[in-house]
Amino acid sequence: MTLPDASSNPAGADRTFQVDLRGLVDLLSHHLYSSPRVYLRELLQNAVDALTARHTLEPAAPEGAFGIRLYADGSVVRVEDDGVGLTEADVHTFLATIGRSSKRAEQVAEQRGDFIGQFGIGLLSCFLVADEIHVVSRSARTPDAPAVEWRGRGDGSYTLRTLRASARPRPGTTVTLTPRADAGEWTRPTQVRALARHFGSLLRHPVTFSDGTGGTGTAVNPEPAPWARTHPTPGARSRALAAYGEEVFGFTPLDTIELDLPAVGLKGIACVLPQAVPAGRRHGHRVHVKGMLLSEQVEEILPEWAFFVRCVVDAESLRPTASRESLYEDDTLAAVRDALAERLRAWIARAAASDPDLLARFLHAHHLAVKSLAVHDDEILRMLLPWLPFETTDGHTTLDAFARTHRTVLVTANVEEFRQVAAIASAAGLGVVNGGYTYDRELVHRLPEIRPETSVADLDPATLTAHLDPVDRETELAAAAYLARAREALAVFDCDVALRTFQPASAPALLVDSREARHERTRSQLAREQEGGLWGDILGALRQEAPRAQLILNQLNPLVRAAVAIDEPELARTSAEALYGQAALLSRRPLRPAESSLINRSFLDLLAHALRKDH
Repeated sequence: MTLPDASSNPAGADRTFQVDLRGLVDLLSHHLYSSPRVYLRELLQNAVDALTARHTLEPAAPEGAFGIRLYADGSVVRVEDDGVGLTEADVHTFLATIGRSSKRAEQVAEQRGDFIGQFGIGLLSCFLVADEIHVVSRSARTPDAPAVEWRGRGDGSYTLRTLRASARPRPGTTVTLTPRADAGEWTRPTQVRALARHFGSLLRHPVTFSDGTGGTGTAVNPEPAPWARTHPTPGARSRALAAYGEEVFGFTPLDTIELDLPAVGLKGIACVLPQAVPAGRRHGHRVHVKGMLLSEQVEEILPEWAFFVRCVVDAESLRPTASRESLYEDDTLAAVRDALAERLRAWIARAAASDPDLLARFLHAHHLAVKSLAVHDDEILRMLLPWLPFETTDGHTTLDAFARTHRTVLVTANVEEFRQVAAIASAAGLGVVNGGYTYDRELVHRLPEIRPETSVADLDPATLTAHLDPVDRETELAAAAYLARAREALAVFDCDVALRTFQPASAPALLVDSREARHERTRSQLAREQEGGLWGDILGALRQEAPRAQLILNQLNPLVRAAVAIDEPELARTSAEALYGQAALLSRRPLRPAESSLINRSFLDLLAHALRKDH
């Protein structure tokens, strides 16, 4: 952008900006448009808007009377339409003024919502692939208007002349580009046809393509959108929509959900993905505006929790951004997003009520998505919480089945706690749900809202140990010396040792140690190490009595009965360390370096003892 010389204007006079067209085109190519391929979309869009204006001018014209014809033979690209056309005055106003759009013309202002384009810069995108734009147009508004020819060049200059009527016998516009050598990727015939199909497959006006090899050209959009067609039966319609979804997205949908929002002129389908996707991963959706493809990567059309579907929609009232490759975030888009979310909820409700097989397949693949929705949606919670799968002491099962067996449901705070107690709790008849996965603990605690007869509580070590049977007094006294040596050996891990009986008898020991307890012991240890310093004072102020881990030995296990009878102090210590290490491994939590060292040392010591005994 440049300014005129100051000497050519008196002081204080208004000045006008001088536009560097090459710089503007470079700006468009690098910062507005994602690819040079958009030039064809912009040409198609201008042609569609011209046809829309023509139909407004001649409402009695039969459907399909006006159309768009594309031509590409490798040396030129041409787009011809039967639209409203331009007069000489229109050309000066709309083609030669950057930022002005013919869609803003006063005579069609009241129909602005019928047009795709709003920004008046689309024609400039042609300079991404060509150095000159050649336009021949004849207006349908003025029957005796002559044809006009406009040539715009990338250096910012243009020429305009009036042609004979025979140069353009009928109203409409023809835009011709002579591609640059470096633009062949986007202007060869096969690519032009593919781009036309890509952007214009759902356009409501007939579009044909020809490469000059003969014939009248092939239809770019031979059929209307699948949701706009009639089908003999609901089943045939469902199959046709699913086939279209597979063609567009490349997968066979688990199901298709028809979308219809008359208030904003939106129609389309949502295809349910047949396989699970990572939680929170948002797919791009294919969005058309008035038939013209806007983008295949529009995320904001659906809420974040709807990552189990991909949509293809065509809308009338959504507002594109300046690049026309995404949607403008406004109240209309927010309302559309909420309405589409409601359609997805309604589909889940119908599946739950009338198609249990489909619901089961859907939940098998997308239970995490539904759990994320149920956390914030009471209706989905009521419908689907009993059917959602959870990891429990009865295996992977639904909460509905689990609650019928266990009137009191216990839930762990994390995965490792569940793994520590699962086998023992199951043998003790306790119903425990693994609450360590995303959303699970929160959802289990909401189960009484659906089943008031069921109670839910967090599982803590005291709850579990209360269900373990104590040993008789004589057994306790006989094992006292061993237990004392075991406590001394495991004091470094802040671990107490107790003797109980519990099932299964094959489990020699249970390590009860919560993540919160380990964090508190770590904090206490840091406070002791930093005693006297600033951090020591801060940590000391937070000091509580550090909770201890507990190694519970199972008197029913033959190995434990043999261990508690050991008289040799070093062997007793080593066996206690080995039992602790084995219980820590079974908990499947990350081992601390000291615990890994203990496991290795105790194994070698026991091996050495066995070898000495054999000799």
